[in-house]
Amino acid sequence: QVQLVESGGGLVQPGGSLRLSCVASGSSFSTYVMGWYRQTPGKQREWVASITSGGSTNYADSVKGRCTIARDNANNTVYLQVNSAKPEDTAVYSCNAYTRRLGVPYVYWGQGTQVTVSS
Repeated sequence: QVQLVESGGGLVQPGGSLRLSCVASGSSFSTYVMGWYRQTPGKQREWVASITSGGSTNYADSVKGRCTIARDNANNTVYLQVNSAKPEDTAVYSCNAYTRRLGVPYVYWGQGTQVTVSS
């Protein structure tokens, strides 16, 4: 079992920056694919970025060039740096951990942290 706790959300002005953090409990953090997703009321959850155990990263087109995902395996933490924030970045951001053991997928979610981009 893995528990994920996000932090770092809040109010940011358009064009501003913030860094989200997600701390994972338990062992084997380094083996998980970690991701960030976001959701606004009435819309489906949207994938934002992910990072593999080897450090390879992928980004949604909507955030490419503005966001950076990184992981610190020593501290069981994954980060999402958001730069040049836009009002459309406003959402609840959730952390996700994924792995497979003996062919069985395991997926864990955090509770989320609210990000509001507004002047």
